[in-house]
Amino acid sequence: MVKVAVIGCGLVGRAWAIAFARAGHQVALWDGVSEAPANAIAFIRAVLPDLQTNDLLGGREPDAVIDAIHVADSLGEALADATHVQENVPEDLAVKQAMFAELDAAAPADAVIASSTSALLPSLFTEGLAGRARCLVAHPLNPPYLIPAVEVVPAPWTAPHVVTRTADFLAACGQAPIVMKRELDGFIMNRLQGALLEEAFRLVAEGHASAEDVDVGLRDGLALRWSFMGPFETIDLNAPGGVRDYVTRYQSIYENIFEQTRHRVDWTGPVVDSVERDRRARLLQADLTKRHRWRDRRLMALAAHKRRAAKDIGE
Repeated sequence: MVKVAVIGCGLVGRAWAIAFARAGHQVALWDGVSEAPANAIAFIRAVLPDLQTNDLLGGREPDAVIDAIHVADSLGEALADATHVQENVPEDLAVKQAMFAELDAAAPADAVIASSTSALLPSLFTEGLAGRARCLVAHPLNPPYLIPAVEVVPAPWTAPHVVTRTADFLAACGQAPIVMKRELDGFIMNRLQGALLEEAFRLVAEGHASAEDVDVGLRDGLALRWSFMGPFETIDLNAPGGVRDYVTRYQSIYENIFEQTRHRVDWTGPVVDSVERDRRARLLQADLTKRHRWRDRRLMALAAHKRRAAKDIGE
């Protein structure tokens, strides 16, 4: 058990608090917005019973998880004796730079300082720090207590042992670290998601399919495999002789498709009217929050199923 400082406890920070406390660690919450920690605690209390119902608390009781989380009165108190610091302040470069300067100055010398940023390269907000070798990105898909993948992204000066230590720590917490060799705009997950979204918007904008048709193709098609296999394992199993056989058989198809995708449509153009019209016909704006809760409960059920299937069928 170690102490983890969660700095910034909005949507991402409060989710990290659950993931770390569920793993048996002590979690200190701090936020520059005075009401944010109390709001985070209220959310955590509300979601823990559903997590327990789905056996997603690692055998711990909800009370034990909430007791492991406390609100710090100051940034210094949150950082005191912390082994891992997880920063979750707004996605603004100036804000990140200022916060990392504070964290580097006040955190214990041996603490790792990780950012949850989804878009900013770690080199942009750590270069001038005395302790820049212990700084990196640990970017989750939200919420990390339901979606285990976390991108571990070093800056050019991040010490290799810090990368290894962070990946090992996250894995021990039940996360699935994706260790990048070097930083890159979009990291891995947003680049993959971006490629898919680019094609999705093209298909709708150019009149090939509706937004719902595209969603069906993922929801009831590709995503069923992708929920437990990645694209390389998928193609390895989709040809008799494995991945090389698949490439030999099908590369020409994708070469032809690629030439047709070497342009993009403006997401803010007429296509967004079509997509929004399709979505609002299926889900009213007023029902988005309710649907958010539905999504998270479906994710809980999926996470529970994957855990059972891994035990009964194998990884």
